[in-house]
Amino acid sequence: MKVFLDTSVLVASVVQKHESHERAYAVLDRVQTRKDDGFMSSHSQAEMYAVLTKLPPPLRHTPEQALLSIEENVMKHFKITSLSGAEYTALIREAALAGIQGGTIYDAVLIKCAAKTGAEKIFTLNLRHFQSIAPKNIGSQIIAP
Repeated sequence: MKVFLDTSVLVASVVQKHESHERAYAVLDRVQTRKDDGFMSSHSQAEMYAVLTKLPPPLRHTPEQALLSIEENVMKHFKITSLSGAEYTALIREAALAGIQGGTIYDAVLIKCAAKTGAEKIFTLNLRHFQSIAPKNIGSQIIAP
């Protein structure tokens, strides 16, 4: 099955003391063991690095730890998708017309990337945010791990 993991699930899956680690790791493990075909956004690479290196101590990763965690746990196992310049332009227009504001645009980027991959399931810990801005044709595919 094609699955798309958003940044919140990726972070929780590699931070053992995260409150959602067990359920997020279960999704990651299915990708790592090739039971599912995993996809993520190129944006999530940078976002994951930013979050891991800014978590409160003692969860905070050093830059080297964050790199290793991302490379070993995620990058080896996922296909990465991104939006083209034209797709970003269209997304910004769609977001403005839909009244999307602030950081919610980043969720919209991830949803657009997930749709581009043809993912059958989109995993997020921000379920309410994702479902509130998702196109109706993919809203039912968005689930929490």
